[in-house]
Amino acid sequence: MMPKSAGARAKSPPPGRAKKTTPQRATSPNASTRRVKDTAPSNGTPRRPSASLDTKSHPCAKKTPAKPTHHKAPKTTPHKRPEGPEKRGSQAAATDSPSPSGSVKKGGVRCKKISSSGNKVLLGVLESLKIRKQARSEATDKVNDVVDCILKHVKTSSKYFQDIAKLPTGSYYENVKISEPDEFDIMLTVPVHRVQLEQFDSNGAFYSVSFKRNPKTPLVDFVLKDGTLSAHNMLVEFRKHVIEATTLMKDVQVERKKKGCPAVTLQVKEISVDIVLGLEVHSMSWPAMTKDGFNIVDWLGTKVKKDFKLKPFYLVPKYVGKGWDEKEGVHARDAWRISFSHIEKGILKNHGFAKTCCESGGSKCCRKQCLKLLKHLLNELKQKHPKELSKFFSYQAKTVLLHGCVKRPNDSQWELANLDDCFQQLLDDFIRHLETGSLPHFFVPTYNLLESCSDSKKQEFLIDCINSERNNMFPIFK
Repeated sequence: MMPKSAGARAKSPPPGRAKKTTPQRATSPNASTRRVKDTAPSNGTPRRPSASLDTKSHPCAKKTPAKPTHHKAPKTTPHKRPEGPEKRGSQAAATDSPSPSGSVKKGGVRCKKISSSGNKVLLGVLESLKIRKQARSEATDKVNDVVDCILKHVKTSSKYFQDIAKLPTGSYYENVKISEPDEFDIMLTVPVHRVQLEQFDSNGAFYSVSFKRNPKTPLVDFVLKDGTLSAHNMLVEFRKHVIEATTLMKDVQVERKKKGCPAVTLQVKEISVDIVLGLEVHSMSWPAMTKDGFNIVDWLGTKVKKDFKLKPFYLVPKYVGKGWDEKEGVHARDAWRISFSHIEKGILKNHGFAKTCCESGGSKCCRKQCLKLLKHLLNELKQKHPKELSKFFSYQAKTVLLHGCVKRPNDSQWELANLDDCFQQLLDDFIRHLETGSLPHFFVPTYNLLESCSDSKKQEFLIDCINSERNNMFPIFK
């Protein structure tokens, strides 16, 4: 028997028999206005259309016929969305009161919350996105074998990379990879000391690198006449050794270099492996442009932030625009982009306000589940509309989650039992960033991650796509 919910269909009486009414089911004058609107959660939040919404009949509604409500995909930016859960708690306190059983009292009638139905649907989607243990193990073994061989070859065949080390990064190692273990990101890092950084762009994401006095490193061979350490020349040398290492490997192919890409991309059967060269920068402090970012004190605590900031940061040979674009004598292709992927991995693996969050015996939150759902939604929309959405990518989704965790730092605001509400709130966060055209980098807030897709029409298109999906209960997930 299906459990009763606020969106359940009322039983119809047999033909010819009058429908009985009971005093307990007598409705208030405002009952009809609540017929299509979902029952509010325990904190008084008016719910958005979600996977749990049923617009037919409501146990608390008047027993008068009403026209069915049909949801259509919006053509323009839809009506104003409700405020987030953290701001709604007092809106319905006077009329709605939670009970120990998890139901909500509305106008004297006890009705079950329907969020559990929405959770059930979304949990089903997450179950379909799970990576099988056997597939995970087989993929990991393949990738590790290839990368270890490359690492060994590069260390022994090049005087420039003898101190190189492996740093696994990306969604697979953050445990937020979805569907299949078909993409891996591995950074091979070279430690550098006593370097001087100069901003290459106004946003603080790209830098030119030079060594301070009398550097004792073979990397000086990549220093240009102006003293700049050439990202382009160093990547060319690195790529050459990776190709050499994979020449005799079975089922391993090196893909053609992509413009501005810092990775050497390998195809290991059905698995894509991005091997990224990185400089491991040991410095007394992170660059000045990170000062106003990384605001995790209220979320993870002062000590955690301090420990993270003692770690090195990384620079990868990535540039935007044309490689020959020049600033103060330095070409874009010789600049480096800052990376905190190792910090992001550390945060996502230890993401709770409570240290036991999601651990065995600890309470369960839905932060990672919400990120997986957002990534899945974005991926599916990109496949459906590749031309319009080509400039949007999963790193933006991860950044939206990190900002959302800062705004809602308590584990109680991310309870797994409230997955439906939390995911809808994360969608609201994403849409707000799209509406303003601003998504600050989590560590470098002056760097706008929506700058590459600054076309407002494409941002509005993505907003319409997201709202169309949520208004129609996410048919793209089916």
